[in-house]
Amino acid sequence: MTDLAPATETQDGNAKPYSVSELAFALKRTLEDAYGFVRLRGEISKVTHHSNGHVYLTLKDERAAIDGVVWKGQVRALSIRPEQGLEVIVTGKITAYPAGSRYQIVIETMEAAGMGALLAQLERLKGRLAAEGLFAAERKRPIPSMPAVVGVITSPTGAVIRDILHRIRDRWPCRVVVWPVVVQGDAAASQVCAAIRGFCALDPRGPVARPDVLIVARGGGSVEDLWPFNDETLARTVAACEIPLISAVGHETDTTLIDYVSDRRAPTPTAAAEMATPVLAELKAAVSDFGGRMHRCGGRLVEDRRARVAHAERALRRVPDLVELAAQRFGVASGRLAAALAKNAAAHERDLVRVSARLTPSLLQRPQAAQRQRLEAVAVRLDPAARRRLERATDRLEAVSKLYAAVDPERPMQRGFARVMRADGSIVHAGASLASGEAIAIKFGDKVTRQAVVDGRTADPLAGPPAKPAAKPARPKGKSDPSSQGDLF
Repeated sequence: MTDLAPATETQDGNAKPYSVSELAFALKRTLEDAYGFVRLRGEISKVTHHSNGHVYLTLKDERAAIDGVVWKGQVRALSIRPEQGLEVIVTGKITAYPAGSRYQIVIETMEAAGMGALLAQLERLKGRLAAEGLFAAERKRPIPSMPAVVGVITSPTGAVIRDILHRIRDRWPCRVVVWPVVVQGDAAASQVCAAIRGFCALDPRGPVARPDVLIVARGGGSVEDLWPFNDETLARTVAACEIPLISAVGHETDTTLIDYVSDRRAPTPTAAAEMATPVLAELKAAVSDFGGRMHRCGGRLVEDRRARVAHAERALRRVPDLVELAAQRFGVASGRLAAALAKNAAAHERDLVRVSARLTPSLLQRPQAAQRQRLEAVAVRLDPAARRRLERATDRLEAVSKLYAAVDPERPMQRGFARVMRADGSIVHAGASLASGEAIAIKFGDKVTRQAVVDGRTADPLAGPPAKPAAKPARPKGKSDPSSQGDLF
């Protein structure tokens, strides 16, 4: 759309009318041309973070207010987070919104209007993180006493990295892995976050070993120089780090947000190197001192045991005295043993003589006679009972024999009967069950078995069904067979 031309009069003397769109877009172009770059200072109010990523806000002072918008692509590039009540300086261009007859500023950059505003924003962020428990002492992990690998996140140039490497080399011979980052400016916080995540993602068995402890270091500077280490995303990344982390940003009087969430804070980068590593010479001296103390303690223990054994030895009787006393008692006992044995044998002999006078053959014969009489009485009673029992057993045996003879299948055949069996050996119980031409076997009483065919000639039962007889040759008509006897029927 072209710019509006100056108003001209019509034939009736009135000014030419514009359309609403023509006027709205003309005003929009006028604002954008006149205020294409504006640097504006004011207090933020009515901040709205839309779901599409845009941020809508209002900038105001004591007497006026103007709407502002930060498009999605510029939100991440802002150096500070828009918050209610924060005084800021923004840069952008003034434009109009024709559909609502409103003008607004499209913000491209935003910075705090003063150090007081930055510190106030930092205090609010610290309060929110503290309420979430990120500063709690119980969540901080101990620093390993003897790390094998130390990871350092700092600028590859400058005195900080040289001081750390020199201090670690003097104290503890371990491997140092440096992740170079910028430590000042808008990109510092994102690079430090990426370095922390990268160290945590390393494989302990990979070509680059995963560090046992991390050091985030930077030299001293102004509050503005150290401000990237007050970033909320960086603070949350440090809190989520799986490796113990030491914060060494600035000098002893400088304090940043990651000092509160890190596992340990060092006043200087050199102090961080001392916290991360022990002193090898001190460890060697301590080990040597422990060895000497252990040797002295062992010597004192041996001497104490030796003194106790010597004291106990003085209280014990001498071995010769013990042996001589025992030998004396043994001699007295052995001298009395022979006389005691002879006396004991004489006493037993007297007892035997006294008892032998009462021992006669009749003492043994009387019990034998009594036993014999009892055995004879039992035998007299046993003989009739045995005979009766034998007779009963004989009668039962004869009855069983008669029953066996009655059911013996061979006995009927001795009276002229025969047993008919099929080819498979089964007995034929009814003649109706036999088919014509079926082979059978007939067993007689003399144990002889004959083969037969039902309604046919004799055949081998194992040879299968009999073959059909061959047809006789036809006899000429009128001639009779001389061997034929004729038919009686």
